[in-house]
Amino acid sequence: MKKIHLFLVVLLSFLSFTVSAGNVADVKGKVIDASTQEPLVGATIYISDLKATTTTNANGEFTFTNVPNKGRFLIEVRYIGYKTASQQIDLSANAPISFALTPSVIESAEIVVTGTPHSANSKTNSLAVVTVNREKIAQSGGTNIIDAIAKVPGVSQVTTGGAISKPSIRGLGYNRVLTIVDGAREEAQQWGDEHGVEVDQFAAARIEILKGPASLLYGSDALGGVINIIDDLVPASGDFNGNFTTSYGSNNGLSASSLMLQGNSNGLVYRGRVSYKNAYGFGYKGHTVPNSGFNETNVSGMVGLNKTWGYAHLSLSRFNTNVGLVENGPDASGNYLDEDGNVITNSEARSRKLDLPFQNINHYRAALNSNILLGGGQLKTTLAFQKNIRKEFEESKDEPGLHLNLNSYTYDVKYSFANNGTWEPTIGVQGMHQTNANNGDEFLIPDYTSDNIGAFAYLKRNFSKGAINAGVRYDYKNIDGRDLTADGEQVFTAFNNNFSNVSGSVGFAFELAKNLNFKGNVGSGFRAPNIAELGANGRHEGTFRYEIGNSKLKQETSLQFDLGLSYNLENVTFGVNAYSNRIYNYIYPGNFNNETTPFVDEGGLTTVLPVYRFVQTDADLVGGEASIDFHLIKSLHFENTFAYVKGTNRASGSALPFIPAASLNNELRFEPTIKGLKDSYIKVGLTNVFKQDRFDSFETETDGYTLIDAGIGTSLKVKNGKINLWVTGQNLTNKLYYNHLSRYKPAGIYNPGRNISVGISVPIL
Repeated sequence: MKKIHLFLVVLLSFLSFTVSAGNVADVKGKVIDASTQEPLVGATIYISDLKATTTTNANGEFTFTNVPNKGRFLIEVRYIGYKTASQQIDLSANAPISFALTPSVIESAEIVVTGTPHSANSKTNSLAVVTVNREKIAQSGGTNIIDAIAKVPGVSQVTTGGAISKPSIRGLGYNRVLTIVDGAREEAQQWGDEHGVEVDQFAAARIEILKGPASLLYGSDALGGVINIIDDLVPASGDFNGNFTTSYGSNNGLSASSLMLQGNSNGLVYRGRVSYKNAYGFGYKGHTVPNSGFNETNVSGMVGLNKTWGYAHLSLSRFNTNVGLVENGPDASGNYLDEDGNVITNSEARSRKLDLPFQNINHYRAALNSNILLGGGQLKTTLAFQKNIRKEFEESKDEPGLHLNLNSYTYDVKYSFANNGTWEPTIGVQGMHQTNANNGDEFLIPDYTSDNIGAFAYLKRNFSKGAINAGVRYDYKNIDGRDLTADGEQVFTAFNNNFSNVSGSVGFAFELAKNLNFKGNVGSGFRAPNIAELGANGRHEGTFRYEIGNSKLKQETSLQFDLGLSYNLENVTFGVNAYSNRIYNYIYPGNFNNETTPFVDEGGLTTVLPVYRFVQTDADLVGGEASIDFHLIKSLHFENTFAYVKGTNRASGSALPFIPAASLNNELRFEPTIKGLKDSYIKVGLTNVFKQDRFDSFETETDGYTLIDAGIGTSLKVKNGKINLWVTGQNLTNKLYYNHLSRYKPAGIYNPGRNISVGISVPIL
């Protein structure tokens, strides 16, 4: 396996330096108003597959420099107040490109999806995909990147306070949802409840959420879906710019700031970003949760080339965070007590200094992304190395108890053959080599080595009114868990497991009538058990339970049917998705027969913990999402979404554990025209979460609740861009509630109360 990794690295390096540069091409075009034929100034044009962007001048004209003189690429045009337009362009035609945009009072449903072999608009993509842009992320007031997208229908989050959120898509989370950062799958011990997504929230220019099995293109761990976090495209040649963003949240005193600078000097592109967050404990209705604060420092950089042969970008980043871990909930009076039984006051709980226990995480990432034009097609590669160092400090701030060191080497190589816009064939190979070592004196998972490799073939057929696609994939994974004896006791027993699977999918997307689009997908998924499910034996701080793995677990496989219908009128948009997902050998942790175990920490304190063992069953998840947006006048928007999922254990007929409750979100948004200002808005929203009365025997019922949110914002046009200002209010009535997926619910700790956040984003240069 190591020889395969080395061979691929050498091969790709050779190709990068020997590929023919070809002839220089300048792609020119114009963007106009379809009705008045007037030029549109400041429209933004993207070629995502080349990571290239430019804008129109005073005459509505644009030029791409240092782009290939051959090949077909999707070009996307965006302009506020107009429908987004996109079309496939053959660069070898060497003809001027013209876009005539149509004014629209609604946000266009036509989005460009980059998480497929060829960038495509949503009308020709069979998967259920939702995108969230940077402005929406900022205006959400979320404390982390998953919190910021949790209102997307079908998306929910497993939370551990304000610092840690894990995504769940259609009732599936943990290692069933794959997070993509810098083009590479994130590997950061994501199997744990208290292991959040370790990504700089400010670095996300756009987030693509693929709902449903994406194992064909991404392999194991994409059984439930994909969160694709996409950074900015590089600026146009000759541009140098930047941005400073800062915000403050009242609930936990969250201060968050980020500075970014980037440029493009004749195809030499570069970007640097520094971000910092700091928060004390979150609160709810007169109480502040002690030691639930966190701080986070992120540093990242990118350097690369955008030339006629394609592009190659090297991204480097370091994510560092310290997160307080809450060991106990409140007493019968609702107060939090220290070790001596004294009440911890709110002022004491709002200290930004973390107490024991807490965890420190350093996540280092290096990723080399390239798209090289070769043989008339495109060779896309991502080679990445990640190091995740996770320490938990319980008795001492100097010596960690749990200390995990995870090294991951991943590669993703895809070749899309030359096409004429009709047939789009692609083949690919992906894999990973991973090692984990315990360097502390406490243990939860064993030392292990893991290798996996997958290969796929994908074919898309485009029609004038849509497209069909199909693909097949083979995966193989080996995981070798090490034996461990400590203090004369057997902690872990060695195991060596192999998993393999053939998966595939067939999908379609068609325009049945004008503005009426129908899509469907039948796909199988695959997931090998993770290391915690196979080998866990211990307590993890902040989870309130003792976990025991099972090395005999089988792999999960799934078969999902997904149908979607969307209808876009001038003033109304409507969309509905329905799905049925059967998962064989579904793995989940359960507390059976009220099993408990005494746990003695390093200080000699004994705690009785519930024991959770990993078991398997066949399962069904059925549900759907619906949205309807009314825009009866240009400045008034009424947006509504609904999501529901039902999980059933087929062996017993009972409910699956850890399934989110149904939710209904309503938002009324008014966008007035104010002289001297741009993009002004006032919004009021309701988040309605229904009672979750379907739960497993070791869970408890969760009451429904309604939260009121509001926000106001505007932009000031300046010479080099615009200054964005916003104020967002969440849970304005300060309602006490439990989210069904909150990890603090068993300890009697409510979700955060009222929060008012203010922010400003300022362009630089």
